[in-house]
Amino acid sequence: MIKIITRSPEETIRAAEKLGSLIGAGDMIAFKGGLGAGKTTFTRGLAIGLGMKDVVSSPTFALVNDYRGERITLYHFDMYRISTEEELESTGFYDYPFEENAAVIEWSENISEFLPENAIYVTINTISENEREIIIEDGGRFADSWN
Repeated sequence: MIKIITRSPEETIRAAEKLGSLIGAGDMIAFKGGLGAGKTTFTRGLAIGLGMKDVVSSPTFALVNDYRGERITLYHFDMYRISTEEELESTGFYDYPFEENAAVIEWSENISEFLPENAIYVTINTISENEREIIIEDGGRFADSWN
């Protein structure tokens, strides 16, 4: 487990950029965190770390946005309104080529039972208006990168 404290949106983006440079095809980032915690801000950093130039925005109304990079595509899902497997299936979630790309799932707790065992969990806790505690649970896969 990696625990990071950021004191601004820019610091959150830089922390996520570092993680983004380490992930690749087949990785799924499952966010936990309340409304306004910084999940979309963190996703901006992931996209930068993956070398993507697209403008990242919340997929709240679209359910999924995709950002294409040179190596892979990053799928950005919002599962706020999804709670059953039938609803998940209706989004087309199971049709995405995750093994060849990466995915970010906002409100992952709503579909946790349908996520892969190797999902990387990122919890973002609000400490104050600008401060965030970011916890990355990845089975120790990235621990050496933060030493």
